[in-house]
This record gives sequence, C-alpha cells and structure tokens, in this order.
Amino acid sequence: MRTAEAYVESLRARKLRLFVDGELCDSPVDHPKVRPAVNAVAATYALAHDPAHRALATSHSGLIGRPVNRFTALFREREDLLRKLEFQRVLGRLTGTCFQRCVGLDGLNALWVATHGRPEARSRFDAWLRGVQERDEMLNGAMTDAKGDRSKRPPEQPDHYVRVVERRADGVVIRGAKIHQTGAANAHQILVMPGQALREGEEDFAIACAMPVDAPGVTMVLGRQPSDDRRGGPDAGNARFGGQECVVLFDDVFVPNDLVFLDGDLEACSTLVNTFAGYHRASYGGCKPGNLDVLIGAADLVTRENGVRKASHVRDKLVQMAHLTETIHGLGVGASAKGTLHPSGVWVVDPILANVCKHHVTSLPYEIVRLAEDLAGGAMATLPSIADLDHPELGDALRTVAGTEERAKALRLVESLTYGAGSVPFRIECMHGAGSPQAQRVVLERTIDWDAKVKRARVLAGIDTDHELGDELDA
Repeated sequence: MRTAEAYVESLRARKLRLFVDGELCDSPVDHPKVRPAVNAVAATYALAHDPAHRALATSHSGLIGRPVNRFTALFREREDLLRKLEFQRVLGRLTGTCFQRCVGLDGLNALWVATHGRPEARSRFDAWLRGVQERDEMLNGAMTDAKGDRSKRPPEQPDHYVRVVERRADGVVIRGAKIHQTGAANAHQILVMPGQALREGEEDFAIACAMPVDAPGVTMVLGRQPSDDRRGGPDAGNARFGGQECVVLFDDVFVPNDLVFLDGDLEACSTLVNTFAGYHRASYGGCKPGNLDVLIGAADLVTRENGVRKASHVRDKLVQMAHLTETIHGLGVGASAKGTLHPSGVWVVDPILANVCKHHVTSLPYEIVRLAEDLAGGAMATLPSIADLDHPELGDALRTVAGTEERAKALRLVESLTYGAGSVPFRIECMHGAGSPQAQRVVLERTIDWDAKVKRARVLAGIDTDHELGDELDA
C-alpha cells in the first residue's frame, strides 16, 4: 500500500489538464488552492500505516490476497460497513474536512452489486478493481450530471448528461460533463456512473466505465469556494486541510472495452444508482460527525478563551451540539449494523435507516452551526487578520482588543466550518450531497411497508383477528 508521501508523488506523474481561476495549472499538487485537498487525501494513505488506525484503515482483499486500503475494498462482511463508518469519523475529525474518497468506495461496491449475474461485465470490473487495489489508487466517483431543465428527460437535452456518442468494435466514445466532483483533481482514475435511474430509449446515458484522470479529452475545472484565497495563509481557519470540487469535462473520450462495465443495461444501472444511494447516505453518519467533532471542539475552545465555559447555558448548548452529532452517527451505525448480504457477496446497508441518516444530515448540522455561531460571538466574522495581530506596530493594541492568537485561530476555524471554505464539504454537502432532502423522502415513501403498519393497527383496534399472537393470551 502507498504511503502518504508516495501518494503525493504519484500525482506528479499524471498529465492532468486542470484549470484554476481561468488558467491552466502546471503543477496541481503544489497549487495553494489544491494542496490542502491533496493533504486530506494523503491522510487516508497515512493511516493505513499507522498502528493505531491500521485496523480501520485497511481491509483484507480476497481479490488479490493481501491487505488493501479500505477505500478500495469490498464490503465482504457486515463489520466492513461498521469499520468504514468509524474510519470515516476518524478521518473527519483528523482533517476537519472532506477526505474525498467515499464516492469512489461506495461506487465500486455498488457496481459489484450491479454487475452480479452479468458474467462479461463482472469479469471486466473484477480485473479493473484488482488493478486499482494492486496500485492502491484513489478513485473519483463521477455520478452527478448537470441535468439542465429538471422537467426534461436526458434525450431532450443530451448535452447536460454524460452519454455514449459512438460505439466501436474496441470501445465507446463518451461526451458530456460531471459536476460537483469531489477530489477529482487528486485522483488516479475516474469511475463514471449514471446519475439517475433511466428509462427505455435512454440507453446511451446508461454508461458505467473507468479511465485515467489524464485520459485524452478529459479536462477539469476547479470549483470556487468561499474564502478559498485564504488557503495556506494566516487566516485559513483549517491550517492544513481542505476540500475540493471540480467540473469534469469529457470531450469525446475513448474508453476501451475492458474499462466499460455497463453500457445500455437499464436494469443494472438502476440497481447501481439505488445501491450507491444507500451506501453513500449511510456514509454521512461517519464523515459529518467527524467534522462536527471539530466544530464542537472549536466552539468549546472559544468559550474557554472567553472565560464562559462554566456558564450553565454554554454547557447546555455544547451538550446539545454533541447530542445532535451522536444522533447522526447512531443512524449511520444502525444502517450498517442492519445491513444484509447481497447474492453478489457484499453487504448492503439498510435502506430505510440510510435515508433517515442522510435526511437528518440535511437539518441537524445547521442547528449545530447555529449554536456554534451563538457561542463564538460576532468576532468570528469581524476579527482583523491574524497578520494584523502579529504586526509590530498594531499587534499589542489589537491583542488587548481581540484577545490571544489562540482565540483568533479558534474563531477562524469556526468561521471556516460555518461559512468559509470549510462550509462547502460541510454545510453545503450536508444538504445536497448524496441527494437533496426530497430524494431521501422519495425513497422512504416507496421503501417503508405502509400496509404492514396498517395491518397491525387494524388488529389492535379490534377490526381484524390477531393471527400473529392468536387468542391464547386471552385464555
């Protein structure tokens, strides 16, 4: 398995076509807007070699017969789902941001399920995944299409979706774009997947395939984030780590047959999308509580610097923040613990609890943010730069007004997580990552067994006979 240093060096070997702020980036790894996100991914490699975290960070692969990084592993037992969640929380706490590998992990497991019963597709995917594990690669799981006018189907506006534009004897040619691509510029390969269930006549959009990030025709454009110009500077908030989102453009990219896993198979693509949604919505019970641990710690630190930590209302707000955080984590754990074994040999999460978990993530972190802002006070938004606090002429006077440098840095961290650069992988992703709130409600409505609830209500109301318990209890 790669070390963190080897991972960073492997990125330099790519011929990535990446634009940042309208300019082609010659050295993505060293760019100040990219490097914090590289550092966050590097942490996933570092922990695989850390004795304290190795059991969570690695998993034994039956494909290649040795341990692999958990982010390239299949969920071969229920405990893998639980270890994944705990590993995500550890990483969320250690980095305070998105570590960018969960979509790839959830995607490869969903594809394993989707290719079940399709020998040719499984053979290709199996061979590809073996290579990913042997090379210890990071995957950009590319799902989200631009969609355009949501009232129209893909064939009515094909330019808003990734699709096959040509089929050759040796492969396919794809065109389009994927947006909101977490960690794309830090990856080795792109795993393209359809972003929604598709209907008859939409087979060209039902494509799942892989390619190197620097394949001919692939261009990436780094997304802007609030306060991202502060990265690497004294007011960064998070001094070492950051998230990353890209637009990935596919300009007639040729994909050879051995990297095409599904093409036009509507049923398999529907399975892929639904399985991925369950995995990824449960994932939010891991990474987001880890990020929330950091926000709670930063808010607590500010109250200590302000001398109000012992006040009853302050303690109560911190307890509420922790209570809501553990609620999210508990739902993720529940979705994993109630997982079931799929015939393909991997475990899938409980779909109801996975969607309840993600649905709470669209609201509870916002209340936690509100409490953090309450505890931090207005200084989190109006404090002069830390560079001013260090100024030879201004420093002494400003420290009398603004407090210690430790207080200033804690406030900057709260600011970053709540509405600065750190809020993108935290707040915004909480709302829209793995589907917006209505997406979870749709799944819950169609998954919950409403008739079973009504049936039992009829029995207890005395309308129907109790066939489950019988009448022995009344004897």
